[in-house]
Amino acid sequence: MLDVLYESTISSLPRVARGKVRDIYAVGDDHLLIVTTDRLSAFDVVLPDPIPGKGAVLTAVSNFWFEGTRALLPNHLSGLSLESVLPDAAEREQVEGRAIVVRKLKALPVEAIVRGYLIGSGWKDYQANGTVCGIRLPEGLRMADRLPEAIYTPSSKAEVGEHDENIDFAATERLLGADLAVRVRDVSLAIYRQAADYALDKGIIIADTKFEFGVDEAGTLVLIDEVLTPDSSRFWPQDEYRVGISPPSFDKQFVRDYLETLDWDKTAPGPKLPEDIIRRTSEKYNEALRRLTGHSLQTPL
Repeated sequence: MLDVLYESTISSLPRVARGKVRDIYAVGDDHLLIVTTDRLSAFDVVLPDPIPGKGAVLTAVSNFWFEGTRALLPNHLSGLSLESVLPDAAEREQVEGRAIVVRKLKALPVEAIVRGYLIGSGWKDYQANGTVCGIRLPEGLRMADRLPEAIYTPSSKAEVGEHDENIDFAATERLLGADLAVRVRDVSLAIYRQAADYALDKGIIIADTKFEFGVDEAGTLVLIDEVLTPDSSRFWPQDEYRVGISPPSFDKQFVRDYLETLDWDKTAPGPKLPEDIIRRTSEKYNEALRRLTGHSLQTPL
């Protein structure tokens, strides 16, 4: 049975932030310890029930992609071992497999969203006016259609409990400056294309994803946070993909679909999840890890 970590308790380091999923601790002045818990957020609300093994899956998948995208962009991994920052064995055991030590960087105030398929809020926009986030698309597309080419649709970053807002490219230029905005857009599309080709060979369609970036003191753009995980992306099994329907998924869209059946206004507090939904979600996360990397956690629950 997998252990569950809803919130980390590390007393030897000061906690500087608690995100929807991650607990962040300061390691001196230049590094951070990021612990990915088993918390799950949906519709920007943190749900009360954790998903066993989820934090370990997200960490393993992110590390896999961080390594695979180094040629395109540097990332925030520091190379420091967990033991070097957490000498206490009990604290280290609590977060083993869920924690990374990263460089402390200045995070950019946008989320870089790339869409390769027409689904979710993009599908709703297209039905209403033939566009996705202001980008005109060809007529006659159906739900889950592959787009003629991947599109970049950024959003502003929201605080916990708030909703991200889609913004146009001009808004990102105002936030980041023209040169950096172009760099973020271009590298986001490049990473997505490379990853989508790789995943397709493993039987996974990456329908869409989001990236986050930071800059170091020299102004170098750096990939941060998580990368192409079941939390930050829509993963569809290739052998079950059909145009015209919302395909089954390996990601938390499975939980979103369940929540859509409830009489819930999508504000905190979130509803409790049935045991079956928790178990099946944990299995989906683990299957995504297995397909992408060839490795998996022990059977959940």
